[in-house]
Amino acid sequence: MTRRILAIGGLWAVLLIILAIQAPDFFAPANLRDMAVTNAPALVVAIGMTLVILSGEIDVSVGSQFAVLSVTAGILAKSGLPLPAVAALTALAGALLGGTNGLLVTGLGIPSIVATLAAMAFWREFLRWTTQGAWIQGLPSTFQWMGLTQAQGEIAIVSSAVLLFAVVAWTMSNLQLGRAVYAVGSRHESARLAGIPVSGITFGVFALMGTFTALAAFLDSVRFSQVQPSAGMGLELKAISAVVIGGTSITGGKGSLWGTLMGVVVLAAIAPALTFLGVNAFWEKAIQGTIILAAVVLERSASKGGPHAR
Repeated sequence: MTRRILAIGGLWAVLLIILAIQAPDFFAPANLRDMAVTNAPALVVAIGMTLVILSGEIDVSVGSQFAVLSVTAGILAKSGLPLPAVAALTALAGALLGGTNGLLVTGLGIPSIVATLAAMAFWREFLRWTTQGAWIQGLPSTFQWMGLTQAQGEIAIVSSAVLLFAVVAWTMSNLQLGRAVYAVGSRHESARLAGIPVSGITFGVFALMGTFTALAAFLDSVRFSQVQPSAGMGLELKAISAVVIGGTSITGGKGSLWGTLMGVVVLAAIAPALTFLGVNAFWEKAIQGTIILAAVVLERSASKGGPHAR
């Protein structure tokens, strides 16, 4: 993992040097602020995805969940509920969506890729049918930027994501719950023999994934005066990419949230960097794919060269 983080960090440093020489405007405070605000929700989702992948599972439904929960937040706000209640009820709805995925995996034994793929299609089509593509409009003025000025709202959004990251990172490093997630991802049977409730941990990370997706949807929605039901398109790919790029093993049991943070930062910069360098934005996905492939190759290379290699 350290080798991969160093390699990605090196590529990141090279990109920054190129930008400093060719496009110094990239480092303008306004651009950096926009990047931070835009990608704060993605960081929140990536935190949850890190927990899911560390436990040896995957969740490809987060983009659809994000759209459903964005609309949920908009409808709740439009009903006249105070903003704290909107955030709390949206988080509860997210926990229910994530918990449903957890029940499909732990209760019915459905592989997580299959269960969440079905959930992805179901929730996206459900939202399309119920909203007919119409945006949620007529939101109260206290919804956008959480009733604050834009500058204050941006600070609140980024601060919320950073605070959540700090809490979860500390938990994973210092509490038994965090060690249990790693143990479940490393080897289910060994974790079960050690007395760890494997099904409970698996269900819990999916419920947390839904809760974090709800918080991300709320933080993203308050940036606008309307909520669009097509939100979250491609979010699952971005979150999974950030986790893998950051050094977390796709098979579970190895990784860290600090690596995920680096992955989010790297991915957040690609599109703006291409714009400032005058490169066609269509190259963004190709570059992301190349970075992911390089990360996986580094992981395989490290595992073959490890102490247990033959």
